[in-house]
Amino acid sequence: MKAKTCPCRALVMLALLGSSLCLPAQSQPPSQPAAAPQPANEAMALVKQGQDLSNAGKFDEAIALYQKALQLDPRLYDAELYTGVALDLQGKYAEARQHLAKAIELASQTQTTQSFRVMAVSYAFERNTGKASEYERRAFDLQSNWSKFDDAAGTANELARIYLESGDLDNATQWYEKGQSTALKKPDITQAEKELWNFRLEAAMARITARRGQADKAQQHLAAAKTMLDKADNSGQMHFYPYLVGYVALYGGDYKTAIAELPKAGLEDPFVVSLLAQAYEKSGDKAHAIEYYQKVLTINLHNPSNAFARPLAKERLAALGAGANAPAAK
Repeated sequence: MKAKTCPCRALVMLALLGSSLCLPAQSQPPSQPAAAPQPANEAMALVKQGQDLSNAGKFDEAIALYQKALQLDPRLYDAELYTGVALDLQGKYAEARQHLAKAIELASQTQTTQSFRVMAVSYAFERNTGKASEYERRAFDLQSNWSKFDDAAGTANELARIYLESGDLDNATQWYEKGQSTALKKPDITQAEKELWNFRLEAAMARITARRGQADKAQQHLAAAKTMLDKADNSGQMHFYPYLVGYVALYGGDYKTAIAELPKAGLEDPFVVSLLAQAYEKSGDKAHAIEYYQKVLTINLHNPSNAFARPLAKERLAALGAGANAPAAK
């Protein structure tokens, strides 16, 4: 969870200063020492520094900064939340959830659904679909009650994916369908949005049927998904198609196609990288399998993709005799 910073504010300030009129020296007030930062602002600055360290894989250093922030502001939601995130990425799941539980207690109304979903992902790292479902459903119910149907649909699909990658295909189907039906409740939904949610359901069914070993049905759903993409002319979704092709190919035993297609989806997503590593391993290419499993461990995201990719990469690297440590960043 990397918090993006924007350089625009600094540039605007420089521009304003550069365009100011010069005052006579005698009219300028005497210089004053800079005001000490407020504890809350200083605490948030520490959290942002910690996020940068966590994104770089320096989890212990990040956690140390989060704890300093909590010394300044013991009720700082962000510090508790991101401490839990860093601990999850270290594999310290029980300890992580202690901090995530505190974050839920401290969350404002607008932060509540985020805190529930982060806790759900924490449980997904351990394939605990029962507890992950509990928190995703709480987020879904809140968003539905607030008539935020797009957000609720996204949460439903997130839970569906947790079920899918944990092997619970029946619940995955149910929640992907719930995601689509929830999205369609949006009063002002456009035709393009309808087509996008139809595509998402077809994409989900392609993966589910592939996991069931129903190769023909998987190809039918894959073809339907491609037709919808072409019809909608939704270029923003096109990069998902090679991922779908690669996913279906991997579970259909066509490792050559999986290896050819998955890199086209981009290798910034740890789950795509883990699928590619599996395709190489299953095809007998141990060297490339190790390379891509190690690459997974350099991607320090806290999301459903990494909740499944990261533990698998550690497990497979150990099985392949390569160790489970991420290579040093270049």
